[in-house]
Amino acid sequence: MVTGRVHSVESCGTFDGPGIRFIVFMQGCLMRCKYCHNRDSWDEDAGDEMTVEQVLEQVRPYKHFFKSSGGGITVSGGEPILQAEFVTALFTACKQEGIHTTLDTNGFIRGQDEKMDALMQVTDLVLLDLKQIQDKIHIDLTKVSNRYALSFARHLQKINKPVWIRYVIVPGYTDDQLSAQLLAEFLHPMDNVVHIELLPYHSIGAYKWQQYGDTYELAHIHPPSQLTMQQLKKTFNIYGLKVVL
Repeated sequence: MVTGRVHSVESCGTFDGPGIRFIVFMQGCLMRCKYCHNRDSWDEDAGDEMTVEQVLEQVRPYKHFFKSSGGGITVSGGEPILQAEFVTALFTACKQEGIHTTLDTNGFIRGQDEKMDALMQVTDLVLLDLKQIQDKIHIDLTKVSNRYALSFARHLQKINKPVWIRYVIVPGYTDDQLSAQLLAEFLHPMDNVVHIELLPYHSIGAYKWQQYGDTYELAHIHPPSQLTMQQLKKTFNIYGLKVVL
């Protein structure tokens, strides 16, 4: 029986896919984003070990909310693709019960082609977090290269999987016009991209870094201004991309 390590769950979420959603946050992540608000999700061996049925028992009471709102289940993290086999089994069971499935991922995929093909077959929507289009800045921000995420984005285009792109606006890292323009040029030919969500940076999870004895390097950074957000929106709009703020 396949099991997964779950960090936490959230019922009645409204920001992680269409409609009202039950969100499962998986344990484990290989990125080390400086602004991560789930620092406690990095450890792959932490969390609660759960079966698919144990998760479904918590999901089923909300099916009527899903039906009335066009919602469903979203699996996030951490990074859920680290537990692709479990997420595939969970989504397979959800599809059998008529539940819409959404995968929230950073796209950091290495050597899991067969597992990802199986997962994509039972995934209705992908929320893809693209951190930075310029690799040097991406490495500084996350400690890993962006080539895996960009390759995954191209694969999603190839299989025509609906995607919402998520782009966190971090002052000094992702709020410049050049980065927005380069990302817009990359996404412009992708007909499977439904829209781009521009998400303002926040430091809500900074206290978790302190609990682990880590230094939160962005403590001096403030959220981007509305003017900055609107200017970046215009940059994406120039390329015919729909933007959600």
